Amino acid sequence: MNGPIVVINPNSNELVTDGIRDALKEFNLPKSPEIECVTLKEGPFGIESQLDSDSVIIPLVNLVQSRTDAGAFVIACYSDPGLHACRSITKKPVFGIQESGVLSALARADRFGVIAISDASIQRHWRVMARMQVLDRLAGELPLNMSVDESARGTKTLEKLVNVGGLLKKQGADVLVLGCAGMATHRKKVEEALGIPVIDPTQAAVALAMGVLLSNA
Repeated sequence: MNGPIVVINPNSNELVTDGIRDALKEFNLPKSPEIECVTLKEGPFGIESQLDSDSVIIPLVNLVQSRTDAGAFVIACYSDPGLHACRSITKKPVFGIQESGVLSALARADRFGVIAISDASIQRHWRVMARMQVLDRLAGELPLNMSVDESARGTKTLEKLVNVGGLLKKQGADVLVLGCAGMATHRKKVEEALGIPVIDPTQAAVALAMGVLLSNA
């Protein structure tokens, strides 16, 4: 029997973990793998710079190594920090939410857009997309210019998401990816407001993990 899908929030903000947990409630289905959402206590309050992203690699590796009971892991930060390091030390499947979110978007439409937390995030995201060789299908990436915490609890987050998403739609995006795990609670409302698919990348990663585990059951 497969162990749980361990979804790791690499920042130490419990509110973000709560939002991720809430967004994954509908994935708790009979006979499907258990989903366990955990917070990386050693992580920064929000991953908002390259230094923040790099700082969680060793703690993530240590956590993955300690969870020998897990069936799969999801790193719930859109920069996919530590993804390759974690894959190198476990035979269990490890999913990054940026890779998973982009792959899901490409399965839905020809051109996708990404809503980033800030301008500083975009450069990190583009490095991953360049490695994936998908930049020719990127309609654009635009920032909210908010902190991770503000994206999770801010009173104007939804308004900003709709505004920025609308700009990306005008630029030719047929599907949008939310570029931070903290935006998870807003996915449905943004999709309803804009009339195009909106991908929560953590949901996308968990869906992929479930598919792998169920196919091996």
